Amino acid sequence: MNSETYIDFCFVRKSTGNFIAVVEPMLTELFNEVNLNWYLEEKNEQGIDIVVAEVKGMSRWKSEEETIHYIEDHARDQFWEYLQGYKIYIYPPKKGCSTCGTR
Repeated sequence: MNSETYIDFCFVRKSTGNFIAVVEPMLTELFNEVNLNWYLEEKNEQGIDIVVAEVKGMSRWKSEEETIHYIEDHARDQFWEYLQGYKIYIYPPKKGCSTCGTR
């Protein structure tokens, strides 16, 4: 069964404008085989472009560590050049019914 997946990324670079146009294809390539969606918000502050990516959906990853390994194995150099921080939450499915957890 799939896990609920929530990932937040923060990408930063020296300001040249339209940073979303760079980040969007990186995420599309990175998650092309995973059923995730994202929302991107771009800001420009003090000569710096910032894109915050909120990624969510269902994945086969069972832990944050497994997700990090996937990203490390699949992300290109440009992704790492711009990435300044991330948060990952993976909620694997629970066995049993929702009321007592034993059935």
